[in-house]
Amino acid sequence: MFVLDKIVEPVLGLRGLEGNMTEEERAIQDVAHRFAKEVMRPIGTKLDKMTAEEVVTPGSPLFDYMRQVHESGIVDLDALASMDDQQKARIMPIIFEEFGWGDSGLAIATLASSFPAFAAHSTGNAEIIERFGGLPGCWLATQPDRGSDAADMDAEAVYPGTTQSRGNLSARVVGDEVVINGQSSAWVSYAPLAQTALAYIPCDYGNGLVHENRRGLNHIAVFIPLDLPGVSKGKPLEKLGQRALPQGEIFFSEVRVPRKYVIAEGDAVFTSFTGALTFGNMEMSATFTGVARAAFEHALAYVHERKQGGSTIINHQSVQIRTFNLWQKVELARAMAHRVFAYNYSDNGPHLLASITGKTYVTEAAFEVASEALQLFGGNGLSKEYPIEKLMRDARASMIEDGETNLLKLKGMRWLSRAYQRTN
Repeated sequence: MFVLDKIVEPVLGLRGLEGNMTEEERAIQDVAHRFAKEVMRPIGTKLDKMTAEEVVTPGSPLFDYMRQVHESGIVDLDALASMDDQQKARIMPIIFEEFGWGDSGLAIATLASSFPAFAAHSTGNAEIIERFGGLPGCWLATQPDRGSDAADMDAEAVYPGTTQSRGNLSARVVGDEVVINGQSSAWVSYAPLAQTALAYIPCDYGNGLVHENRRGLNHIAVFIPLDLPGVSKGKPLEKLGQRALPQGEIFFSEVRVPRKYVIAEGDAVFTSFTGALTFGNMEMSATFTGVARAAFEHALAYVHERKQGGSTIINHQSVQIRTFNLWQKVELARAMAHRVFAYNYSDNGPHLLASITGKTYVTEAAFEVASEALQLFGGNGLSKEYPIEKLMRDARASMIEDGETNLLKLKGMRWLSRAYQRTN
């Protein structure tokens, strides 16, 4: 048991029940938090009130944000890559949570636009690094009629007796070129401003699109310069939440890409895509812990200010319990996110099961916290004068992006079932 000399008030950090943090971790947290507060929140609020077209128009606050985030060095690819696994497991969720607390749309724009560059550096191929390592880009996988099928690349969730939808976008290999036709979905993050795309798309290598040994399709993973002939873009998407994150569709008409820009072919694409999804889902768990925390903090402040029933509403027991429940969910979300980072950067990881577990739990928790926080605001919560309605809209989008929640849970349960069967 603990022997106490006296009862004292709890020591709480930016992230609630923080244990010991190193001097380096606290310094990084302080810098990220200040940037989130002073840069991300004001710009995110401005962008939320603009049309999708205005967000990507030159002179938009989004360009000012992208300049500042790169100048800050907070999300520096080389610096992150140089960390050892223990540092990555502890520092990365700190940064991503602060960015999510600042503005989730901008947080995802930062990472999505850097994703192809990060993948290029990961190849170790000097030519690919030179061509794509410094360009803003997008990660292209979903397409019309082929949404969740993209996250089910191994076709585990396909209805019995059928094959996956072929969708609207496909490639074919012709000699030393990859020829691409069709269109992406309108949900490709940062597509309206991207100069390159890291695309995971169905591919015909000469024997058709359908894989010979499963009900899914053959795929290819390829970098696509978006200035090639035959590439065009649709209008930026008008959407419910994360309006600071530009999303849109890309059209391809006989676009010819050098085959040397391919990073995976055949079954190796599944491995490559799983690695990308594992990182993306892991990052989402930390980012939306930040969203949940922001919603809780707004609610905590409001219940100490709002008067009803003869007193500030924090003095009503029902409000105390409801607000404590929000706190508890934020703490659980953070614990889950950190556990996922710790697992993925341990000797046992990384694994998609861990990332799915974190992403699905935290995004659901973030929406629940934001929704209940809005309820505490009453009618004021529905007004754009208060920030809580924006947080609820932002959180709602998280349960669909980077893999729809129910599909991800279905795939996660299959991993658990196989693990049980192996040991029983």
